[in-house]
Amino acid sequence: MLYPVYVHPGDAKHAHGVTFPDFPGCFSAADTWSDLPAAVQEAVEAHFNGEPDAVPPPTPLENLVNQPEYSGGVWMLVELNLSRIDTRPVRLNVSLPSNLVQQIDAWAEAHHMTRSGFLASAVKQAMAERS
Repeated sequence: MLYPVYVHPGDAKHAHGVTFPDFPGCFSAADTWSDLPAAVQEAVEAHFNGEPDAVPPPTPLENLVNQPEYSGGVWMLVELNLSRIDTRPVRLNVSLPSNLVQQIDAWAEAHHMTRSGFLASAVKQAMAERS
């Protein structure tokens, strides 16, 4: 979903600062313009921390451009992936060989984890290694 953000341009010694009109108290910064979208996404994920229902809809840019508190900078529309905020568990039906499930359960128990917690951790690790 596209959200307006206000960028306070930086210089050689200062990062570009980002203000979120729709998310009071949420701020971000990046050294380069190309790093801003990722920094903005990360800030929003941290700000809402698993509370996707708290994310308000975007304010139309035309409602913001003439507000006096936004001067000396530039507007950007940033695509936010709100699904990355939603950390609610989802029930899955997965078929695995019986002996593998036994190994998973034994490993999880030995490491004081649940089956679901272990599988989620293993999937995150595998995806990080392939990135």
